[in-house]
Amino acid sequence: MVGEDVVALIRIPRFGDDYIIPVLEGTGDKVLGEGLGHFDDTAAPGQEGNFAVAGHRVTHGEPFRNMPKLEKGDQIIVETREATYTYGLINGGDSLEVTSQAGWVLDPLPKNPDGGFEPEQVPGSKLLTLIACAEVFHTDNRLIAFGELVETTPRG
Repeated sequence: MVGEDVVALIRIPRFGDDYIIPVLEGTGDKVLGEGLGHFDDTAAPGQEGNFAVAGHRVTHGEPFRNMPKLEKGDQIIVETREATYTYGLINGGDSLEVTSQAGWVLDPLPKNPDGGFEPEQVPGSKLLTLIACAEVFHTDNRLIAFGELVETTPRG
């Protein structure tokens, strides 16, 4: 992994003080083998829209192994060269399961076409979406956790 390829670092306090995982651009096998992947065409950290990130639950360091343990209100801390962005989860890590074809979760303001859980529909929102396989050894469905930006701390 080359340092310039890292978009951000993610810390999830619920997963322990030593949990820090790099986020790389893209979601191909090579990227997800090295850390978390930032979906192309989704927002940058801290920006208006949806900063969407995927990770494995099994193999490749298992960065989202414990995603089902995330709870509403948990903090997700995203560090970039410019700032630290703190997101608060608005749902638990196992409270929303969708098919792998549910592209709506990547939209700038995700709206659930089935009428189920979705972020509050407020234009200009700054969201985070965490995505992982729902089943530990299968890839048919995805767990989705949404967060809203609650704090920005500029670096330097």
